[in-house]
Amino acid sequence: MGRPRRRGRDVHGVLLLDKPQGMSSNDVLQKVKRLYNANKAGHTGALDPLATGMLPVCLGEATKFSQFLLEADKRYRVIARLGQRTNTSDADGEVIQERPVAFSQAQLDAALERFRGDSQQVPSMYSALKYQGKPLYEYARQGIDVPREARDITVYELLFLRWEGDELELEIHCSKGTYIRTIIDDLGELLGCGAHVMYLRRLQVAGYPAEKMVTLEWLQQAHAEAQESGQEIAAQFDALLLPMDTAVQDLPEVNLSAVVAGYVRQGQPVQAPGLPADGLVRITVGDAREFIGVGEIDDRGRVAPKRLIVELQGD
Repeated sequence: MGRPRRRGRDVHGVLLLDKPQGMSSNDVLQKVKRLYNANKAGHTGALDPLATGMLPVCLGEATKFSQFLLEADKRYRVIARLGQRTNTSDADGEVIQERPVAFSQAQLDAALERFRGDSQQVPSMYSALKYQGKPLYEYARQGIDVPREARDITVYELLFLRWEGDELELEIHCSKGTYIRTIIDDLGELLGCGAHVMYLRRLQVAGYPAEKMVTLEWLQQAHAEAQESGQEIAAQFDALLLPMDTAVQDLPEVNLSAVVAGYVRQGQPVQAPGLPADGLVRITVGDAREFIGVGEIDDRGRVAPKRLIVELQGD
């Protein structure tokens, strides 16, 4: 039998998409994949339909490193509606309780302090976490409540920005797996008035620069204009991509010669000077520092391949 026909083209890198409001992260991902005509694509941590902001989309071989961005710190701007609690903890849900807003600035400051630092958080039933193979929100829509374990989270920074009437605006820098909706819901209960998210924007993922974000609307317009004029858009779109190793830029680098890297590509662990004692490393080759993947220091102090990219060929 012949090799299966590949759909789309080989394109590799990370696109920093400014996700629009009202669309699921997967819908946005599929649109980007089609616009790029890419054979492989994946996102790095879903944003709720209500939310906007940075959604790194990994294309091609970069999808092998999307997990590292899933585990990265995130920064958000959130506006909470005080006095109303909803079943989803955001404005897309149904109001289930209304109470007066009757706390002081001192009480607010004390409540916010409770969320700073390390804590445990019970995920919302309206999250995409899986239980017995199905996302929690599917059970929630059927009125079924399933057990959820509290998870360790860290809020590195929680900035108070504005409180006007029934609106409270905050900026939150947090660890992976932190649900901003849950923080706002818990905060509303602490304050005795209830609260839900009415606006949420992800400002940053890991160290990615916000100024490199592009909108889906811009991509769609550029694609449509290129089709109308009969011009090729691929090169222009590809120039927007960040190198795939930016997903693992915080890992220590191990630079190997081409000969030694050849053994790694064959799946063999190798000795190299200056290796860390343990953990994951970013593997590069030669003076050009060509990125070939991620390795792990084994119990004999060698770097063993963990996730390698295929040797890229030109389209």
